[in-house]
Amino acid sequence: MLIVGIAGGTGSGKTTVVKKIMEVFPNSEVIMIPQDNYYRDNKGITLEERQKINFDHPDSVEFTLLIDHLKKLKKGKSVEMPIYSYLTCLRSEETINVKPSRVVIVEGILILTDPGLRNLMDIKVFVDADADDRLGRVILRDIVERGRSVLMVLERYHDTVKPSHLQFIEPSKRYADIIIPGGGENQVGIEVLVSIIEKHLTKVKA
Repeated sequence: MLIVGIAGGTGSGKTTVVKKIMEVFPNSEVIMIPQDNYYRDNKGITLEERQKINFDHPDSVEFTLLIDHLKKLKKGKSVEMPIYSYLTCLRSEETINVKPSRVVIVEGILILTDPGLRNLMDIKVFVDADADDRLGRVILRDIVERGRSVLMVLERYHDTVKPSHLQFIEPSKRYADIIIPGGGENQVGIEVLVSIIEKHLTKVKA
């Protein structure tokens, strides 16, 4: 099993890169595991307190569970992946059954910050983008998908997103084997990743 880690700042275009890769391959051969599904469950605190959580800090992610799931998939076992809601900041009672696959893409802003998770990855990718471009995407996404106002998004960006990016995410770029500047618009970078995955799949089938 080939494990590909795709990291990068909030709004860098990681999801677009992953989508374009997934479009090339059948679902049974390549699966995607989002880091976001492994945010810690916060049932013990109020919604107001949950909404103040810094989701750009490594402590917000249950890396031990993510690592355990990847190890099980590598051994050929299915796992029950959590479902996380940004609206309630809680995990759903339901889970998603994930079956082992030849290639697993792990995607998320913090995945290169954890040494245990990094050690499981065969290829580490960092999607890079200009800070202004990232902010623009974050504003649009958080308003549409997460029900936040422009003011809420800007306050959050200033208070947690930007400081955490500089402290944790940007430094994790040094662990990347491949850096893709320009996010999802970088067709050459995406084609390089596709060719690496194709080569692996061909080798497995041979």
